[in-house]
Amino acid sequence: MEKVPMTVRGEKLLRDELERLLKLRPQISQAIAEARELGDLKENAEYHAAREEQGICEAQIRDIEYKLSVAQVIDVTKMENTGKVIFGATVTLIDVDTEEEKRYQIVGDDEAEIKAGRISVSSPIARGLIGKSEGDEVSISTPGGEKLFEIDRVEYL
Repeated sequence: MEKVPMTVRGEKLLRDELERLLKLRPQISQAIAEARELGDLKENAEYHAAREEQGICEAQIRDIEYKLSVAQVIDVTKMENTGKVIFGATVTLIDVDTEEEKRYQIVGDDEAEIKAGRISVSSPIARGLIGKSEGDEVSISTPGGEKLFEIDRVEYL
């Protein structure tokens, strides 16, 4: 089984969601029991809705438990900063053409949220950055074409 990289933050978010879903389980079971008491199950919308919710909840629990079982949690704050871009690092880039600054943290697929500055390790930008160092210039394929960036700072936050 191949391990999947995940930040400490990503693992905590998954564990919090798992805890929330596990607490929801008894409430769903109770809703099913109450709906069952209402009689004919064929035409009982509450019963069918509760069963559907239960199925979704159980699928999410299985999914999160699997993700946690294959997670390789990487805590970059405990590593020596060599100036190299690695999983979990926060990278400040300067667009060579526009001087515009962009800042990204390289995270696992589930944690990626571009608006928050978190990009997936499997994204084209992250793949172009991994292994590079502060001061390097990198050419990255973007939807708008090739862009040249300078790696200004690499932080292990």
